[in-house]
Amino acid sequence: MKTKTLKKNKVNVVTLGCSKNLYDSEVLMGQLKANKFDVVHESSEDDSEIVIINTCGFIDNAKQESIDTILRYVEAKEDGLVSKVYVTGCLSERYKPELEKEIPEVDAWFGTRELPRMLKTLKADYKHELVGERLLTTPNHFAYFKISEGCDRPCSFCAIPLMRGGHVSIPMEDLVIQAKNLARQGTKELLLIAQDSTYYGLDLYKERNLSELLNRLADVDGIDWIRLHYAFPSGFPLDVLRTMRERENICNYIDMPLQHISDSMLKSMRRGTTKQKTIDLVNQFRDEVPGIAIRTTLIAGYPGETEKDHEEMLQWVSDSKFDRLGIFTYSHEENTHAYKLNDDVPQEVKQERAEAVMDIQQGISASLNQKKIGKTFKVLFDRKEGDYFIGRTEFDSPEVDNEVLVNAQQQYLRIGDFAYVNIERAEEFDLYGSVVPD
Repeated sequence: MKTKTLKKNKVNVVTLGCSKNLYDSEVLMGQLKANKFDVVHESSEDDSEIVIINTCGFIDNAKQESIDTILRYVEAKEDGLVSKVYVTGCLSERYKPELEKEIPEVDAWFGTRELPRMLKTLKADYKHELVGERLLTTPNHFAYFKISEGCDRPCSFCAIPLMRGGHVSIPMEDLVIQAKNLARQGTKELLLIAQDSTYYGLDLYKERNLSELLNRLADVDGIDWIRLHYAFPSGFPLDVLRTMRERENICNYIDMPLQHISDSMLKSMRRGTTKQKTIDLVNQFRDEVPGIAIRTTLIAGYPGETEKDHEEMLQWVSDSKFDRLGIFTYSHEENTHAYKLNDDVPQEVKQERAEAVMDIQQGISASLNQKKIGKTFKVLFDRKEGDYFIGRTEFDSPEVDNEVLVNAQQQYLRIGDFAYVNIERAEEFDLYGSVVPD
């Protein structure tokens, strides 16, 4: 029995997982709005007739969060707070038959490429003319910008091809139209995302076209920063470095998950590279784009990782001095190549190894930040929090990287604006400074 009146045609979209999922939710919301639905994102009010949960199925913690969220809204449905619960995204793609049996209260399950079918279920039309148009969930001044879907890489630990399918590039013309539409809405920064951005163009143009795409996007009026995420080290298209160096609005920043450095681990992970090739590539980045900020991600506790492998990683992290670094503990995923291996590193050891890496990285970050004191940086301001305006330099991506804080009681800034900030104080992951007058 319903305990409250639900707003007909109101849809609450709940997003879990990575920026690629967030992009998909924004596209879904754009389609629903064009079909005259009242759409909200992650509303705390249980007054929506329909809830759509966009799930993540990447690793164990993400899967559990997705299941917990589904159960929370199934309970809300049973309490009369929601009429329909639909589930989409990676978890739904990967485990649909099992989930349908385990949670029959969900009204329908959809995979990662079933947006038209979902809209049909909602009695909505798929609007083909909405090329990349979407409802941004981020502040208007920056937007995640998906350039391709799926992945053809054979990495042993990764379930993404099972959930997202093979690599499919979005045509360059469509991406330019999207960028122009975003710029008209006030977007100043594009955060390029994909499962593997370096594969861009191989399917459509029979060659890696990432450099040409970057040049085309850099020509769009109003786009001040373009930031490259999720590059793959093996076969990296080196002409991208020249483009990055030559185009002022392409950030001197690259996010390249390297995962490990031990040759035995890289081989077992099926990464298609070696320790020496990895070191040479990082050095080439730094030689060709002076001052480039490199972000990487690593895995601790992969099957067969010995103490020697771990020590090798620690030494490499210490020597390489990456500007930004994150690390996951290995998750044993069904139907991946690595699932055949013995998951022989205990969870507590995985955690200890990850913490040891982050301890080193914290010291590196503190040292690099100290060197920024007295220097002036161009900063894009994202939000105001407490007594501070908080922004980022071109060397920092939202949510995962360092931030710049300016005292809001002493200086006024507008969210979404750029300003030049002189750095006066530094901590491990934050910089403090004052705006330099024009």
